[in-house]
Amino acid sequence: MKMFKSNHKGIVSRAILGVCLLLLAGVSQSAATKLNDYHWSGVERVIAIGDLHGDYQQFVKIMQSAGLMNTKGKWTGGKTHLVQTGDITDRGADSRKIIDHLIKLSKQAKKKGGYIHMLIGNHEAMNVGGDLRYVHAGEYAAFADSKSLHLQEQQWQRQLELVQSIDAEAFASLDLVAARSKWEKKIPLGWVEHRAAWATDGEYGKWVLNNPAAIRINETIYLHGGISSKFCRYSLRSLSKLMHEGLSNYDAEIPSIVNDPVGPIWYRGLAQEAEGGVYSQTLDNVLKRYKVKRIVVGHTPTGGIVWPRFDQRVIVNDTGIATYYGRNTGILELQGGVATAIYANQRIQIPESSSERIDYLRAVIKVKPDNAKLKKRLEKLLAPELVEKTSTEEASAEETEEVAVIGTCQ
Repeated sequence: MKMFKSNHKGIVSRAILGVCLLLLAGVSQSAATKLNDYHWSGVERVIAIGDLHGDYQQFVKIMQSAGLMNTKGKWTGGKTHLVQTGDITDRGADSRKIIDHLIKLSKQAKKKGGYIHMLIGNHEAMNVGGDLRYVHAGEYAAFADSKSLHLQEQQWQRQLELVQSIDAEAFASLDLVAARSKWEKKIPLGWVEHRAAWATDGEYGKWVLNNPAAIRINETIYLHGGISSKFCRYSLRSLSKLMHEGLSNYDAEIPSIVNDPVGPIWYRGLAQEAEGGVYSQTLDNVLKRYKVKRIVVGHTPTGGIVWPRFDQRVIVNDTGIATYYGRNTGILELQGGVATAIYANQRIQIPESSSERIDYLRAVIKVKPDNAKLKKRLEKLLAPELVEKTSTEEASAEETEEVAVIGTCQ
């Protein structure tokens, strides 16, 4: 009997210990803390996805590769934080479909203790501001319905009234059939609805204005383009506030954070500047100002690789996911302080030292043996005279010429 009591006490003690360990584990797993709208700490796992540019099929593929979504399109990421660093829109037909799906997933993720952060990219800003150079025809078609023909006709009549008011004589000699045909190529069915939805008081315009320009999770800042010395004096909250104000009152002729080539949605310096000397010191100043270890950016295509720069103090994460840029699958995972690149079903740890990038690049090429851009990158890395030019692919056709900004960060 005494032995039973002794064993019983031992069992009870072990049970209590087990419960305590489970409780401690629970505390550890639920330690993510929202310090403010722009700063989270204690997040166990972060997945960062770069530019999607309207490619829904690729969006689904990479979400599943990261374990964030099942075949039914439901959230399976648990407490993971997903950061989409902007440029969901343009160049592909299904931006609306991706945004709507992410909004649904965001609600599901919160119920599981996870979170989805959707940041403002230059292409979201362009859509709000009325710069439609890269809107895919399918984007307009996604808004077309039974009322679209009537709305298009109303828009055409307004156009005619405007032309007549400006130059009545030219209007009188206008070939209306030819003019209408040319006009409809620019103003297809769904255009009117698209513009209403992306206005600042429209469904997607409001969505953009509710998204941050930059956030911090643990020791990493995430944003679309980058932080230059011109803008690093602002807090992350202030950067977003300035962006929202700039979009709400946007005028393409007036310089603002929205169209500044070294602003947070356009700046390419972190992805393109030489990695030594004054540029490295500038980056150090920026990191010290925000008290972080690294910055993760999209915006500048890498040709298919999650690319570390400045000894992993910068990670360039626009791998070219969309069909327009090559249907690549590279995304970034940060877990337990370790940075890993996920390429479909392959996981490769990202080196912290720039001296180890050649081996990393070779490992990625083994996964993607048909990627000519990665092979070209390797050739340049192996050529000493070209080392400083190998950080990124050439900028996209629409992007502003890079303006290098060097300086301190007060």
